[in-house]
Amino acid sequence: MSEVLFYLGAIMIAIGGICDLFGAIGLLRFPNFYVRLHAATVGTIGGAVVPLFGVGFLALGSNFLPHKYAIAGASFVTGIIVLLAAPAGAHALAYAAHKAKLVQWNPKCDHLTEVKKHD
Repeated sequence: MSEVLFYLGAIMIAIGGICDLFGAIGLLRFPNFYVRLHAATVGTIGGAVVPLFGVGFLALGSNFLPHKYAIAGASFVTGIIVLLAAPAGAHALAYAAHKAKLVQWNPKCDHLTEVKKHD
């Protein structure tokens, strides 16, 4: 069982590196603020949360670590905090940028403006 956890953790760390790479490419290649914000969130969730869970599994699968449960617990708790905070932060940034009209954007349908007109 410890070998399965070890290899699962190593695979999750590699997946996190790939997500970071895709997020960085998206930040460079995507056309506007909102889509780049999506790429940054993918990079954060895939590039931080998945490897943190991988480190937790890797620590649980390692018999040579003296404090493996503390390392795994801290990794899982940190991953859950990032998992909850990153999308909320991205949403707050997108909403503030839209409300302040800082970003030039011409959508076909803008639901936030429609809600404002009805109020």
